[in-house]
Amino acid sequence: MKWYLEVLKKYAVFSGRARRKEYWMFVLFNIIFAIVAAFLDNILGIAIENVGYGPLYLLYALAVLLPGLGVTIRRLHDVGKSGWFILINLIPFIGAIWFLIVVCGDSNPGDNQYGPNPKA
Repeated sequence: MKWYLEVLKKYAVFSGRARRKEYWMFVLFNIIFAIVAAFLDNILGIAIENVGYGPLYLLYALAVLLPGLGVTIRRLHDVGKSGWFILINLIPFIGAIWFLIVVCGDSNPGDNQYGPNPKA
């Protein structure tokens, strides 16, 4: 949870580097909270018909859009890629696999053009 809150504190910070742990813990808690929000939409009866989620889920998704984008770009910086590399996801199937391989990779050792190594 510490890593999730750390990302939220850096709400729209797109510079610097993010460790693998910071990125994946944010992804994990983001998925958990999104499922809870969709579940609450259904329990409260406010879910959009035939969609499965409603306004609570949409508000949550909008609230974490910029932090999610920020931590993803910082993660790409950590492995030595530009933030624009996120657009590789637009290539169907192969882009998502390539992106997953990149964000699962280890940090560039030492400093790079995006800043000091956050592991140090």
